[in-house]
This record gives sequence, C-alpha cells and structure tokens, in this order.
Amino acid sequence: MTKVSKEQYEFALAKVEELLPLIGDDTPSNDKNAIELTLMSEIVISYEKEHFPIEKPTVSELIEFSLEEKGMSQKELAIEIGISPSRINDYIAGRSEPTLKIARLLCRVLNIPPAAMLGM
Repeated sequence: MTKVSKEQYEFALAKVEELLPLIGDDTPSNDKNAIELTLMSEIVISYEKEHFPIEKPTVSELIEFSLEEKGMSQKELAIEIGISPSRINDYIAGRSEPTLKIARLLCRVLNIPPAAMLGM
C-alpha cells in the first residue's frame, strides 16, 4: 500500500465510523458497504501503524499491570518470591531490573509470559 496522508487517514476514519453501524454479522462480505469498510479500515490501520506504533510494555509496566490484575500488593509479591518489598518497588519504579532467577519467579507468580518479560 502507498503512503497514506493525514487527510486520507481522516477521511477513511470518518468513513469507517459512518459504515460501522450499517454492517452486521449477517452482512455478506460482497456487500458494497462491507467492501468499502474493509478498504477504509486498511487505510486507517496502515496510517496508525506508521504514526502511532504500540510500544512493548517495560518490565516495570508488566509487573505493575500484573499486580493490579491479580489484586496483589507489592508486599504480597515480595513475600511470595522471597525478596524485599523495596526491591519490588525498585523494579516497578524502573530503578533496577530483576535478575534472571527473579524474572523467572515473577513470570510464574504473576502469569507473565517469559517472552514479554524479555521484551520480545
């Protein structure tokens, strides 16, 4: 696909908003509106990938999000993996990175995929 201009993006975005209510699960894929929605969506996606890339979460964000998701405190996590609460706070504040051994424990306790912890 060629480079999408801001004007083309804004037009496509408005068109997507206009077409979405007209398309349902039962709309055939060869319907005029369905085809137009697909094309406009591709333009929006192409522009957003280039101009608004999604960054991978940092180790601190992963830990913080996972704690929140599990309803677990920093102190509870520290006890669970056998380190001090201040050490957990250092990881969340980005002041230090966990060792491989601690990262493995964090992944297990918080259900964080190891690849995410490694920034992959």
